[in-house]
Amino acid sequence: EPVDNLGPVDTSTTSPIHKSAPAFIQLDTKLSIFETGIKVVDLLAPYRRGGKIGLFGGAGVGKTVLIMELINNIAKAHGGVSVFGGVGERTREGNDLYMEMKESGVINEQNLAESKVALVYGQMNEPPGARMRVGLTALTMAEYFRDVNEQDVLLFIDNIFRFVQAGSEVSALLGRMPSAVGYQPTLSTEMGSLQERITSTKKGSITSIQAVYVPADDLTDPAPATTFAHLDATTVLSRGLAAKGIYPAVDPLDSTSTMLQPRIVGEEHYETAQR
Repeated sequence: EPVDNLGPVDTSTTSPIHKSAPAFIQLDTKLSIFETGIKVVDLLAPYRRGGKIGLFGGAGVGKTVLIMELINNIAKAHGGVSVFGGVGERTREGNDLYMEMKESGVINEQNLAESKVALVYGQMNEPPGARMRVGLTALTMAEYFRDVNEQDVLLFIDNIFRFVQAGSEVSALLGRMPSAVGYQPTLSTEMGSLQERITSTKKGSITSIQAVYVPADDLTDPAPATTFAHLDATTVLSRGLAAKGIYPAVDPLDSTSTMLQPRIVGEEHYETAQR
């Protein structure tokens, strides 16, 4: 039963959350920039269409505002939709995001068809099996928009570390032998099966922005280290810039992108960014 008291959910279509990645012949291998409409991102660390982006930043540096701006821009510029997967984070944060999106018109409760985002939540009070499936559920929704509606989709996962953490708990409950630092032995496989489904096909694209929590700021920890292997770009938000009132507080030196090459963005763009 729906818990929002907005009436029954009328649908007969279901999709399995565990799927294979698209076949190679279905992929769109052309390198193209995903224009966000946020100048500092598009200039200094551009996103790849169908790529994976890591979003780094502590509390209060503007992650939510940046996410809402991206959702708004993809809806207006690309006619696309966004899916937000809240994986193992605070219930209060999920509620705040939902309320802010209602206020800004990104979610239209009177006419849900006009909403620009779908929200999927499995917060930190949920059992590990539920938390592990939230990221996969959000990804399956994004695949529907890409493959059936043939749209460009922006997929947010907050936080990808909690997906790994939930998998570790499930692995322990199943009695598996733990791997390095106590993580599950299937860490690379689980991460790979999720990340490989995030890609561009000839029908549309899924571009994913994933908040990455780094435990104890240790970049060599297996969870963030496994995540980094899949990323095409990183957007680092700086507390120093946020304190000065500069938003979005994107750190121009720490943020990186594999797309910032003269043959992709052009010589002029590349030279300007390097300055």
